[in-house]
Amino acid sequence: MKKEQSIRISKERRAELIAAIRDFYSREREEEIGELAAGLLPDFIMESSAPEFYNQGVDDACRLMKESAEDLLSLRA
Repeated sequence: MKKEQSIRISKERRAELIAAIRDFYSREREEEIGELAAGLLPDFIMESSAPEFYNQGVDDACRLMKESAEDLLSLRA
């Protein structure tokens, strides 16, 4: 199996996330944070949570494949 790869997002999506984080801090915490600080949050969340997200995707795919296999087996004569 390949070594883990980091999650990649487009520059546009990253900019949207940073803007949303800055807006959240301003609205919910009444704090202004800079672009650098806001940009560190998505990196941290992706790096620390990527294994759980990946494993959830694998589990979901396995469950779907199992259900599909059961559907196929029900067609046996």
